[in-house]
Amino acid sequence: MSDTDSLAAWLRLTLIPGIGGETQRKLLAAFGLPEGIFAAGRLEVRRIIGDRADLLFDSDPAAAIEHGLKWAGQPGQTITTLADTGYPKALLEIADPPCVLYVRGNPALLQQRGIAMVGSRNATPQGIHTAESFARHLAAGGQCIISGLALGIDAAAHRGALAVHGQTVAVIGTGADRIYPARNKELALSIAERGVIVSEFPLGTPAVAHNFPRRNRIISGLARGVLVVEAAPESGSLITAGLAAEQGREVFAIPGSIHSPVARGCHKLIKQGAKLVETASDILEELGNYDLVTTEPAAATPAADEPPLLAALGHGPCALDDLVERTGQSADLLLPELLTLELGGIVATLPGNRYQRLA
Repeated sequence: MSDTDSLAAWLRLTLIPGIGGETQRKLLAAFGLPEGIFAAGRLEVRRIIGDRADLLFDSDPAAAIEHGLKWAGQPGQTITTLADTGYPKALLEIADPPCVLYVRGNPALLQQRGIAMVGSRNATPQGIHTAESFARHLAAGGQCIISGLALGIDAAAHRGALAVHGQTVAVIGTGADRIYPARNKELALSIAERGVIVSEFPLGTPAVAHNFPRRNRIISGLARGVLVVEAAPESGSLITAGLAAEQGREVFAIPGSIHSPVARGCHKLIKQGAKLVETASDILEELGNYDLVTTEPAAATPAADEPPLLAALGHGPCALDDLVERTGQSADLLLPELLTLELGGIVATLPGNRYQRLA
């Protein structure tokens, strides 16, 4: 059987609605490769999966198979199966590895056991700054940055890695021929060119809510450890962290202000045993790569000539009314100074008439 025929058999197995990953793996365990499943015939397959065998033999995904084969024949695009030597070895360690992966970019990066970085889509400016900074330093130290291409922390992590010409992997919850969200189009194109985008979902799969938690097991599965930067208590990032723990990966969390809703998920993880980290070296030291990083993001220390307003602002989100109380100055006096600091990239304005320093 040619490589094309073999791939077509894998696509036939995985493109039939109602034949999910667990069923696919059960059939592979019983009959070997996909061609063995179809050669066994309906009655033998029915002994393994019951009436769902009729779906397997009565469905005709020929058009989808042809589309997949054409897509994989384009430069920079491949479909990797469980039987391929290029299949990510790390995913063979998890309980439910996908049978096929649609890959855009450099598939060799899927063998890199890097650091997954996840967090809130509605990240604070400080969270974006922190994620980019950590990703830059980890990537500069030779770590592949793995994330999910979502808005907020995910996108910041990818940007940080690309900024230092580092390696990055985006695990997406749509078909590999789609870009979601649209706001990350340019970022996705950069990742496809300089890193890799991977999906287990068939080509053309739209953005469906339940697919995103499902892809999280791949994000954590590819990584040596998962770093949560900002997360609400019920965030999908905590799902990723939970999957990482189940898969035997390390879980790290960055603490934040007790007043910040997107810090509470990280605090929850730390209470449950996640490792609190303040610098990139905290992560690399835990993973045995401490010497790879020479510079790193660290907690800001007040400068000798720090403006009194910054000292009053502190390092957590602060309402304007609180700044008035802390400084003893009126809002009319504080607002121009805050605007100057914002234009200088030192302070960010948050919803609710609040402010936060960025460094």
